[in-house]
Amino acid sequence: MKIVVQRVLSAECVSGGITTGKIDRGLLVFVGVEQDDNERDLLKAAEKITGMRIFKDDKGKISLSASDIGGGVLLISNFTLCGSVKHGRRPDFISAAKAEKAREYYDRLTEFIGAKLPTETGAFGESMRITAVNDGPVTMIIDTKEL
Repeated sequence: MKIVVQRVLSAECVSGGITTGKIDRGLLVFVGVEQDDNERDLLKAAEKITGMRIFKDDKGKISLSASDIGGGVLLISNFTLCGSVKHGRRPDFISAAKAEKAREYYDRLTEFIGAKLPTETGAFGESMRITAVNDGPVTMIIDTKEL
């Protein structure tokens, strides 16, 4: 899985004119599911996202998790994270999982994260407008194959 995590003061997803997910302080998480992802990738992603300590403590040191600060997660499916521009200028998405598998993994990741943190979602497979107020900015990139 390819994942981008942003520390935010707020974030919102709108699809078809309807707000599908909205959080205040917390994590805006974009997730791309790859063809070769498996159960290990899914569990590692959930563990890393829920335990990531990227919020400042009272001394200004980055040492707190979303749980520590009472934050939430806005989880957005994003197959384009699996894109490659190695050849030419137009990206290919050969490594992206088919929609059925991607949806299953996205739903399961939502459940795993939701068991630990308040979690909102985007609109899987739909066009979305994401707005966020980044905090820092602090942005982390996770590739579960590297964990």
